[in-house]
Amino acid sequence: MLPTDGTNDAAAWIAGRGRIAVLVPCYNEAAAIGRVVADFEAALPEAAIYVYDNNSTDGTAEAAAKAGASVRLERHQGKGRVVRRMFTDVDADIYVLVDGDATYDAPSARAMIQKLVDERLDMVCAIRVDREQAAYRPGHRFGNRLLTGFVAHVFGQSFTDMLSGYRVFTRRFVKSFPVLSGGFEIETELTVHALELELPVGELPTPYYARPEGSASKLNTWRDGYRILRTILRLYRSERPLPLFSGLGIALAIASVGLAIPIVVTYLQEGVVPRLPTAVLSTGLMLLAFLAIACGLILDTVTRGRRELKLLAYLAQRAPAEERRRS
Repeated sequence: MLPTDGTNDAAAWIAGRGRIAVLVPCYNEAAAIGRVVADFEAALPEAAIYVYDNNSTDGTAEAAAKAGASVRLERHQGKGRVVRRMFTDVDADIYVLVDGDATYDAPSARAMIQKLVDERLDMVCAIRVDREQAAYRPGHRFGNRLLTGFVAHVFGQSFTDMLSGYRVFTRRFVKSFPVLSGGFEIETELTVHALELELPVGELPTPYYARPEGSASKLNTWRDGYRILRTILRLYRSERPLPLFSGLGIALAIASVGLAIPIVVTYLQEGVVPRLPTAVLSTGLMLLAFLAIACGLILDTVTRGRRELKLLAYLAQRAPAEERRRS
């Protein structure tokens, strides 16, 4: 429950009694990381700032340490692997995940925390509102909308900015989240995890800026877009197996019936089956259709069991406000 001592400022209550961790995954961000650390120290002076360096070669770790962050190294390359290590290592009540490129607005973190606690949410995602034309490239904007729409179609109501790298989480979200992806697909996986368990989530518009001079994006529009789409398809296969395999089975059954109709008509008229190979093919397709539907039913049962385990891991953690109330 929220505090009952007369204050309505939930964010200030969390800031005063809870533990806030700012998690910054970095790869070759020496030009920007010092500014990121300084901005979040000013916006959240009570928070612990952790910079996880992912084999940078430009002095990122040194710049982060000089700015006052706690610097750690993750040798396995890829943002998803860095986030996995962060979520495993860091113990806190509120987690702020932000990229180390100085494009996100640090002062918005307090408002995001306020929304998280006031509305008893488990994740608040920043909606990027670009302040400069160079901040949000048209190709990335189009890809974001395309993938967001696809996820909304597959998993139900989605987010406005599914690929945002600026999010705030509760402890129970972080500790129940099984990180499987290795790269920039991590944002997609975070979104699907929330949708899959029907967790309470929210969004908040925040300013989005261009990278500082000397900082270069590690994203490749086509390569990473393909990887994210592949991740969505993989998650669809694992989390929605019954619709996927049932659709495949129905398609195979329709093809089988289409091939069988002329054969059946000929048999009824002449009493013979002149096209035996086609009849065998039709039979094989129908058998595959039944197998596909059976696989969908079996995998759906397995998926429900996995989802229950994730939900139990989620429920094993208390909400941050509840933890502070009991302490």
